[in-house]
Amino acid sequence: MLKDFRPRRSVLYVPGNNARALDKARTLPCDALILDLEDAVAPDAKEAARLAVSEAVRSGAYGARDLIVRINGLDSPWGEADLRAMVMLRPDGVLLPKVNHGADMLRAEAVLPNDIPLWAMIETAKGVLNAREIAACTPQMAGLVLGLNDLSKDLRVEQTPDRMALIYALSACVLAARAAGLVVLDGVYPNIKDLDGLAAQCAQGRALGFDGKTLIHPASIEIANKAFSPSIDAVEKARAIVAAWQASGSAGVTTLDGELIEALHVQQAQELLAIDQKIREQG
Repeated sequence: MLKDFRPRRSVLYVPGNNARALDKARTLPCDALILDLEDAVAPDAKEAARLAVSEAVRSGAYGARDLIVRINGLDSPWGEADLRAMVMLRPDGVLLPKVNHGADMLRAEAVLPNDIPLWAMIETAKGVLNAREIAACTPQMAGLVLGLNDLSKDLRVEQTPDRMALIYALSACVLAARAAGLVVLDGVYPNIKDLDGLAAQCAQGRALGFDGKTLIHPASIEIANKAFSPSIDAVEKARAIVAAWQASGSAGVTTLDGELIEALHVQQAQELLAIDQKIREQG
């Protein structure tokens, strides 16, 4: 069961040193933002990006959107300073890049207050193989985020439209996240002009069990939101399942239109309805 039911259909990376992008992100209809101090920021701009992201988080100008800060790796020249800054900043989450082991997350846990959620980028072969350990390493874990460009490079595979070479890695991370009750986000689609390709990959990610898609361009948001939103039919069926269960007195089993309904189906229906309600509240 998920630890929380906030929608994460569309999660947009925003370079921490791009003032225009930070400002525009205040009005975008994405569910969450990853304010990036790592890959999107050149070495000579790291300090300025940290200050800009700190100002953005403190501004309170992003509404209900989750603000997750991707810090630099803790073995980099900037990672420890990034992490210390998060202690006072208290964003909605801290995302660590290139996590290979649960111990990588425990280094961050040792510094951060226990009410700041931790997220892990899975973008190496070791990270995939240790995804279960990473997902369960601390109660502060909130989610896994796939980094497919680095993962493809590490695996020496090509990112084809069907992502066949990555299917095992994608599914392994979904399994690890679900076992630990975490959110799991699909990696970015690199061709920002190919909206049909993005839609197809979102549909595949939804089918594989992902909660949403990480994005690199605002034009992708509407497509991801649509792909990862519960359909009208799914919401109506979920309501009917819950109603049938309640009418039965929450017995061990009941039926709906000839289909067997058990407690697990009710739990799934309740989770879907909770996410749908949050989406409606966000407008």
